Amino acid sequence: MTGVLVAAVDTTIVILALPTMMRALHANLAAIVWVIMAYLLVITLLATQVGRLGDMFGRVRMYEMGFLVFVLGSFLCGVAQNQDMLISFRVLQGIGGALISANSGAVIADTFPPERRGRAYGFTSIGWNLGAILGILLGGVITTYLTWRYIFLINVPIGLGAVVVAWFVLKDHGQRASRKMDWGGMVLLGAGLFLVLLTMIHATSHPFTARMGVMLALGMVLLAVFVLVETRQPQPMMHLEFFKNRIVSASLLAAFFQAVGNYAVLFLVIMYLQGLRGLTPLNASLLLVPGYLVGGVLGPVSGRMADRVGSALPATIGLGIQAVAMFLYAHLGLKNPLWWVTGISIVNGIGNAGFFPANNTAVMKGSPRGEYGIASGMLRTFANIGMVLSFASAMLVAATQIPRQLAFAIFVGTTGLRGPLMVAFNHGMHTAFYLAIGLMVIAAVFSLLRGPTTAPQKAPVPQS
Repeated sequence: MTGVLVAAVDTTIVILALPTMMRALHANLAAIVWVIMAYLLVITLLATQVGRLGDMFGRVRMYEMGFLVFVLGSFLCGVAQNQDMLISFRVLQGIGGALISANSGAVIADTFPPERRGRAYGFTSIGWNLGAILGILLGGVITTYLTWRYIFLINVPIGLGAVVVAWFVLKDHGQRASRKMDWGGMVLLGAGLFLVLLTMIHATSHPFTARMGVMLALGMVLLAVFVLVETRQPQPMMHLEFFKNRIVSASLLAAFFQAVGNYAVLFLVIMYLQGLRGLTPLNASLLLVPGYLVGGVLGPVSGRMADRVGSALPATIGLGIQAVAMFLYAHLGLKNPLWWVTGISIVNGIGNAGFFPANNTAVMKGSPRGEYGIASGMLRTFANIGMVLSFASAMLVAATQIPRQLAFAIFVGTTGLRGPLMVAFNHGMHTAFYLAIGLMVIAAVFSLLRGPTTAPQKAPVPQS
C-alpha cells in the first residue's frame, strides 16, 4: 500500500507543479512534458526486467532496493538546476519506481494464498487513491506556499520510512530462480516507443512533416522487430509464452486498453477545468478528490468479490461503468455546473475500483508460482505502455480543433481559452472521450473472453 501510495502521490503532484517548474527552470512546454513522459517510459521498459531481478535475488529485497533508488532520484530531482538535469534524475526515479511497482504485486502473491489475493489487491487500491488525493492536496499547498522542489523532496522521508517498515515486516517467501536480462529487447522497445511518442508529442504542437512521418515509421518498424526478436529469445523481456494462457493474456490486454482509454482522463478533465472554465490547477484537481476517495473505499469490496465469483464479472462491470463515465465526460459543455465533474469522477472511481483488483488477481492466479515476478512485470509493462500512449494520443486528438501551440499551454495551466476557441477545443475533448469509450469497450471484450475462473485451492498463509 505504501509503494502504490508513493507512486500515486508522485503522479498527481508532478502534474500540478508543471507550470511552476516551467517558470522556475525557464523551460519550454515541449521539454517540460518529458518530466512526466521520461518517468513513465523508464518504468515501462524496466517493469519485466526488474521483476526478473526479483525472481533471481528476492522480491522483497528488490522492492526495498526500489525505495532506496526512488528516494535518491527524488532528492536529486529536488536539487536539479535545469530542465535537462531534472529529466535525467526523473529517469533515475523511474528506475526505483519500476523496482517498486514490478515487485509489489509479486510480494502480495507470495504472501497471500490465492483465495485471499483479491482482497489484498483491493487494499492496494486504497493506497493508490489515497496517494492521488494526497498528491492533489500536497501539490496545491507546496506550489502555493513553498518551492516546487518540495514535491520531490517530500518523497525522501516517506520512502525511507517505507524501507524501515519493509525491513521488519516483509519476508521473502518466493523461490529463487535463475534469469537472464533481455537488454536487446529493452533497447528495441525503448527506441520504438520513444520515436512513436516523440512524433505524437511534436504533432500536438507542430504541423505534421515528412521527417515526423519517417520517425513514426521507424518507431513502428522497431516495435515490430522487437516482437519478432522476442519470439526467438530463450528468456525474453516480453514473455509471450504467457499468451498461451487465456486468462492471463486476456487480462494483460484488458489492462492495456483500459490504460490507453482511462489514464489521460485526469489530464483531459484538468484541461477542461483550467482552459475552458478558468479554474486554478489546485481548484480543478480538488473537484476530482471524491472520485479517488470512493474508488479507494470500494477497492477491497471488489477484491473480495473477485475472490468469491472470479475476476471476469467485477472487472467487466468496472469497465462498463468507466465507459459510462467517459460518455458523461464527453457531454460536458461550457455551462455545466462544476459539481457534474465531481459526480462523473465518482462514477469513474467506482469503475476503477471494480476493474483493478479483479484484473490483478486474474493475472496472478493464472501465472505459475515461480513466475510471479515476471507476471507482475508483464502486467505493469502492458499497463504502462497504455498509460504512455494514452497521454500522447489524448493530447493529439484534443488539440485538433485549436492552434497547436496552445495545447501544451492549456495542459500545464499557463493559459486559458476565450470565444470560438473554447467551443472548438471542447469539441476536440469530446472526440478524445469518445475514443476512450471505444477503448473501454475493447477492454471489456477481452475481460469477458478470459471466461470464468475455477475456485482456487485453499493454501496456508506463509508465516512471517
